[in-house]
Amino acid sequence: MAPKTPHQKVSEYTPVYGSKVSLQEEDFFANSNTELIRDAIIDLPEEEGEERQQWAHPIEFLLSCVAMSVGLGNVWRFPMTAYENGGGAFLIPYLVVLLFIGRPLYFMELAMGQFSSFGCVKVWKAVPAIKGVGYGQIIGTWSVVTYYCSLMALTVFYFVMSFQSQLPWTWCNPDWADENCVDSMNFNSSTTTNLSVSSSEQYFIKYVLRQADSIEDGLGLPDWRLTLCLLFSWVLLFFTLVKGVQSSGKVAYFTALFPYVVLFTLLGRGVTLEGSVDGIIYFITPQWEKLLQLDVWYAAVTQSFFSLSVSFGSIIMFASYNSFSQSIYRDALIISVADTLTSLLAGLTIFSILGNLAFETGKEVKDVVKAGTGLAFISYPDALAKFEHVPQLFSVLFFLMMFTLGVGSASALTGCVITVICDQFPKWKKAYVTLFVCIAGFGIGLVYVTPGGQWILDLVDYFGGGFVIFVMAIIETIALHWLYGMKNFLKDVEFMLGIKLGIYWKFCWFLFIPLFLTAILIYILIEMEPLQFNGSLYPTSAYACGWTLAVVALLTVPIGFLHSWYISPGDTLMEKLCNTFRPKDTWGPKKTKHRKEWEAFKSS
Repeated sequence: MAPKTPHQKVSEYTPVYGSKVSLQEEDFFANSNTELIRDAIIDLPEEEGEERQQWAHPIEFLLSCVAMSVGLGNVWRFPMTAYENGGGAFLIPYLVVLLFIGRPLYFMELAMGQFSSFGCVKVWKAVPAIKGVGYGQIIGTWSVVTYYCSLMALTVFYFVMSFQSQLPWTWCNPDWADENCVDSMNFNSSTTTNLSVSSSEQYFIKYVLRQADSIEDGLGLPDWRLTLCLLFSWVLLFFTLVKGVQSSGKVAYFTALFPYVVLFTLLGRGVTLEGSVDGIIYFITPQWEKLLQLDVWYAAVTQSFFSLSVSFGSIIMFASYNSFSQSIYRDALIISVADTLTSLLAGLTIFSILGNLAFETGKEVKDVVKAGTGLAFISYPDALAKFEHVPQLFSVLFFLMMFTLGVGSASALTGCVITVICDQFPKWKKAYVTLFVCIAGFGIGLVYVTPGGQWILDLVDYFGGGFVIFVMAIIETIALHWLYGMKNFLKDVEFMLGIKLGIYWKFCWFLFIPLFLTAILIYILIEMEPLQFNGSLYPTSAYACGWTLAVVALLTVPIGFLHSWYISPGDTLMEKLCNTFRPKDTWGPKKTKHRKEWEAFKSS
C-alpha cells in the first residue's frame, strides 16, 4: 500500500511528551549523525534533522536484507537443527514460529530503525530505561559473528581444495583415514559395516578440523591452514564494510542471488539419487508427539532468530539507512517468505542426500551422520562426490555460494557492532573503527580454528547466540509494546507508512510473542540439562565460561536501567524513575520536517 502524506497544518514544534535531556546525558552520549557514515559528512546536531547516509537504491536495501537473512543459518544451521530435532517434528513448530513470531518481530525492528534512523542502542530513546537491551544484543551479535567467520573459513578451505584433479574427500587417504573409512564414491550397503565411516566425514573431522576428542587438556593451537582462511574472510569483510552501505549494498546483488542457482542445481541432483525420497519424507513428515516438547519449540525459535537475524540489532541498523517512507511492510513480507523458502530448499537438498546415504548404508535417516556443524560439510560434499561430470566445478560453485552466504550475514552482524561504536564515539573515523573490529574478530576467531574449536563454537552458539538473543527478544517486545505503548507504536507506523495495522499484528506483539517466549524460557530454565558435544559433557570450566558470557550480556539491561535512572532529569528519585520510562525529547523522526509533521499527527 502506498504511504499517505500527512496534510495537517503544522504549528511550531513543541514536544508533546517526553522528558528533558540533561546536559550531562547529552555530553555522555555525544550526538552522532549516523552509523557507518562517510567521513565526508559533517556532524550536525540531531535536532537540525541532518542528512544521513542512505541506500543508493531501495533494491539494495531489500537485497541486503535477503543476503543477511538468507545465509549460513539456512544452508548450515537449519538442516542441522531440523536433523537434531527429528526432521518433520521440527518443521511445524518452525513454520508456526515464523508466522507468529519471526515475521512480526522482523517488521517491528524494520519499523523501529526506519522511523528513528538510529541503530539498536540509540533507538531506545523511546524507552531509555531499556537501553541496555541494545548493548546486550551487541554482545550476542559479536559472539555469533566471531564463530560465523570461522565457518566462512571452512568454506574457503573447501573452495581451495576443490581445485584438484580428484576431490580429496571422495577417497580414503592413508594420511588421515583409518581402517573404517570407505570411499564416498563406493559408500553403500555392500561395502560398509556398522563401523564404516564415509571418507567425507573422516576428511572433515580428521583432516580439516583435526578435531579433539576432549578439551579437558585445552583447545590446542590454531591450525595454520584455517588461520589463513579466517584471515582472508576478515579481510574481505573489512573491504565490504569500510564504506558502509554504499559498498555493502553493491555486494548484495551477488550475495543475495547467486546462492539460489547453486541450491537448485544441488537439489536437482539430490532428488535423482536412490533413496532420496525416504530422506525427504523424513523431513516433511511431522511427529505429532514431539509438538508437546517445548525444547523443540525453543529450537524453532532460536533457529528463526538466527535465520532472520531477529533481535541481533542488524535489522534495525539496515532499516535506519532507509528513506522515511520506504515500504518496509512489503519488504518484510518478501524477506520472510524468501527466508522460509530458502530454509525449506536447503532442507530438501540436505535430506535428499541423507536419504541416499541411508539407502546405501542400510541405516535409518536419523542415524546416517552425526548432528552438528559437520552436517553441511559432510552431506553436501558427499553429494558433490556423486556428480558424474566435472564434480570439481560444482564443488567450486557450491563453496563459493556458501562463502557468499556467509559474507551477506557476517557483514550485517559486524556492521551492527561498528554502528554502535560509531554512535557512541562519533569523532572516531569509521575506517579505523572497522579495521579495529575486524582485527579483534580475527583474533577471537582463532579459538575456533583450534582442535577444540568446534566444542567452543557449540558452547558460544548456545549461550551467546541462542539464550542471550532469546531473552533480549522478550525484553525488546515488552518494552516497545507495554512501556512505550502499542498505541504509540501503531500511530508511528501509520504516520510513516500510511497504513493501519490489523489484529494479527496487535495480537502477536502485545500478547503472543512476550507470553509464548516467556513460557518457553521458564520451561527451558527448569528443564535445562548440561550442554553436550557429540554426546560428551564439557569440562566444568567451559560451562562456567558459557554462563559468564550469558550473564555479562544480561547484566547490560539492569546496568543500563540504573545509568538511565541516575542521569534522568527530575528533583526526586521517583520523578527521575518515571522519566526513564518516558521517551526523550530527541526520540522521533530524525529530520526536522518529519518530526514536526509527526507531532502534529499525534495531536490530531
